[in-house]
Amino acid sequence: MNFLTVLIFFSAISFLFYGIAYFVSTNMKNEFKRFGLEKFGTLTAVLELTGAFGLFIGFQNHTVLALASSGLTLLMLLGVGVRIKMKDSLLVSLPAFFYFLLNAYILYKTLE
Repeated sequence: MNFLTVLIFFSAISFLFYGIAYFVSTNMKNEFKRFGLEKFGTLTAVLELTGAFGLFIGFQNHTVLALASSGLTLLMLLGVGVRIKMKDSLLVSLPAFFYFLLNAYILYKTLE
């Protein structure tokens, strides 16, 4: 198993858990309320789950991997933007930035 495979697997598992967490955790829903983006919570969770499954499928299909990683990169870029707009601390904003960089790297390596 190479390094890129480990990163893809890590990202896919993470987004699988984040997507599911929205539906089972009130904390996730409360965060979207705090952001003033309550109407986008379900959509975001579905996009996270779709991205996670796309990353898993991407082990066999590089086109799907590129689409999934680009979608998750964009989603996390928007997440970083929301965190900046809300003036959240660097520590609170770091996970969104980390997953932005992680999926951007996966996309870069996929297109290489």
